[in-house]
Amino acid sequence: MLSSEKNTGNYFNRFFNLTFLHPTDTVNLILFGKATYKKMIQNLIWATGYNVVALPLAAGVLYNQELLLSPAAGAPLMTISTVVVAINASLLKVKKLK
Repeated sequence: MLSSEKNTGNYFNRFFNLTFLHPTDTVNLILFGKATYKKMIQNLIWATGYNVVALPLAAGVLYNQELLLSPAAGAPLMTISTVVVAINASLLKVKKLK
């Protein structure tokens, strides 16, 4: 093994070895993971709902009823959708054990 490989292995071992963590840190990591997963599901539901509505409109499904989403109107809607997802992700709150 080269010395640089050994140094790299030791470097990553220090940061990713869970034996150095306090037991409450491990519980906090699990809580953080669960809260993150919950936010991911919320964002997925929002994005799916947006796409279920906006894509058919942009494709002209309701063109006979004179309802067509132009690219000029679609761009701001996509931006709003992205902002909603970002705001929802920033509202991530995790309870920490002390």
